[in-house]
Amino acid sequence: MKEQVQEVLNLVRPALQADGGDVQLVDVSADGVVSVKLTGACGSCPMSTMTLKMGIEKTLKEKLPEIVKSVVQV
Repeated sequence: MKEQVQEVLNLVRPALQADGGDVQLVDVSADGVVSVKLTGACGSCPMSTMTLKMGIEKTLKEKLPEIVKSVVQV
């Protein structure tokens, strides 16, 4: 599961890096909650919640609907 989630995160990573940020996978729980850490510019950006939900979570749910139920920032 973690490997599949990491592969999808690698798809969104270039857009985050273009803005000086990045995302790190922390954990994938058995109930489909993906924990990530936003780093760099993304860690302190006021729009980070939108990036998390509308960018990262949306992409993960589209690509892995059977695995991902939600994404949380830790």
